[in-house]
Amino acid sequence: MNPTEMPTDLEIARAATPRPIEDVAADMGVPSEFVEHFGRQVGKVSLGALDAMGPPRAKYILVTATNPTPLGEGKTTTAVGLAQGFKHIGRQSVVTLRQPSLGPTFGIKGGAAGGGYSQVIPMEEMNLHLTGDFHAVTAANNLLAALIDNHLYQGNQLSLRLHGITWRRVIDVNDRSLRDNVIGLGTATDGIPRETGWDITAASELMAILGLASSLRDLRERLGRTVIGYDRHRRPVTAEQIQGAGAMAVLLKDALAPNLLQTLEGTPALVHTGPFANIAHGNSSIVADYVGIRGGDYLITEAGFGADIGAEKFFNLKCRASGLEPDAAVVVTTVRAMKVHSGKYSIKAGRPLPAALLEENPDDVRAGAANLRHHIGIVRRHGVTPVVAINAFPSDHPSEHRVIAEVAEEEGVRWAIAEPYTRGGAGMTELAEAVEDAASDGSRFRLLYPDELSLHAKIETIATEVYGAAGVKFDSRAEKQLDRYEKLGWGNLPICMAKTQYSLSHDPSLLGEPKGWILPVREVQASVGAGFVLPLTGTIRRMPGLGAHPAAHSIDIDEDGNVVGLS
Repeated sequence: MNPTEMPTDLEIARAATPRPIEDVAADMGVPSEFVEHFGRQVGKVSLGALDAMGPPRAKYILVTATNPTPLGEGKTTTAVGLAQGFKHIGRQSVVTLRQPSLGPTFGIKGGAAGGGYSQVIPMEEMNLHLTGDFHAVTAANNLLAALIDNHLYQGNQLSLRLHGITWRRVIDVNDRSLRDNVIGLGTATDGIPRETGWDITAASELMAILGLASSLRDLRERLGRTVIGYDRHRRPVTAEQIQGAGAMAVLLKDALAPNLLQTLEGTPALVHTGPFANIAHGNSSIVADYVGIRGGDYLITEAGFGADIGAEKFFNLKCRASGLEPDAAVVVTTVRAMKVHSGKYSIKAGRPLPAALLEENPDDVRAGAANLRHHIGIVRRHGVTPVVAINAFPSDHPSEHRVIAEVAEEEGVRWAIAEPYTRGGAGMTELAEAVEDAASDGSRFRLLYPDELSLHAKIETIATEVYGAAGVKFDSRAEKQLDRYEKLGWGNLPICMAKTQYSLSHDPSLLGEPKGWILPVREVQASVGAGFVLPLTGTIRRMPGLGAHPAAHSIDIDEDGNVVGLS
């Protein structure tokens, strides 16, 4: 189909005739009594369904990618399309996805329900409030922040150091002005003045806890051991000590249940927890995967951005916590991404693609192929069989697709052309067959590092063996933080690196497969409740900003109450 003839994503989504959500649940073996309805097309699956569904039976498939351009390479669209593609070859599948954050939805990137004829519906609900999980995380996070400041105001019995408080408030919009600020200004009854800041909700520790908790009990325990700061003796103070963990659990208990939606072709889609693998772990929830892996022949799940950050965290954080092992991984790439990684082109979000980028030039595709080879190597480093998905755009040329296929063949991996956007599941059957073949190889999954390795060594292992760095340079502040965390008994925690998504390195301008660079670690945060240590590299921030022309400028409501401009 000519893209100029295609309706918009929103028009396609509205034209679909969704199946009753209880029928979608029944396909997974979820009895209707375990589905709580949110309108006609969305449900929440209670965790009691796990016992009723029986043991895990699906092959576990990860969808990851090469380092993306600012426009993204269609990873969510490919994951949704693959789930539909399995249906076309007679297999029952489930896809688990992350819920879109309002920050990117009203920023530049737009929503994250897939695209074209490979979408999750209802598209508007998925991209906006859905069942309110993000609001529950925001409320619970900020309740704890209020309890901390009230504790200070009421006498500070725990002797919290003002400059030792690490818990920050969150909001799920891009707002750079909130990154660093002073609160408590005004009269003596307005609180204790102190410096603090805000992060985006999707990147908060509570969102990570929600995504990595395996049960309500596990959620409650993680909340209790969450560290909110340090006292005058530099000892950690927890949410349990501040008497906030119980109330937070109450606000989050319903949010722990994954949300059930469907694709345009009626395939079950479990949507749960937030994105941002560059500043968070960037994976959908463990409980969604526990449900999905019992619900079909294949469970497809997506990790954020490229294999260097999203897949690495899927392997070493999520799989470490869940105990599930992937059977294969799809590495999505595009002609335009390979051309950008040649270093000859630049894509700017919100601007038209460079005309030269759309011209036939297979040599430029091969010039950027080192990035694809590296991401294939990351997947293999974890013992997982990769399959390359060439996400086809109408502006591509067959000769350019052939170059990517040749690179895959040179690496000895399966590949397939994917056309999820224009053809839906019908355009994904070759990829589904390739993934089925790869998953039959047998899982040899392995973690990158053991728990007992030091925090320094874990960071260095990720930097050198996953990113390809020549080494790591720790700022003095980061060195002191790591030493303190080791002494506090947190040395066994895994690593959740905060790093740019656009490069294998910390520098978004270093494209392809850069060599000889050093990873700078400027600060290290301890997310004890989530169960990981978070190094901050380069200039990465945990609160994005808006561009000159954010999507919010174009989103509106018409006289009939319909949303317009949402993409």
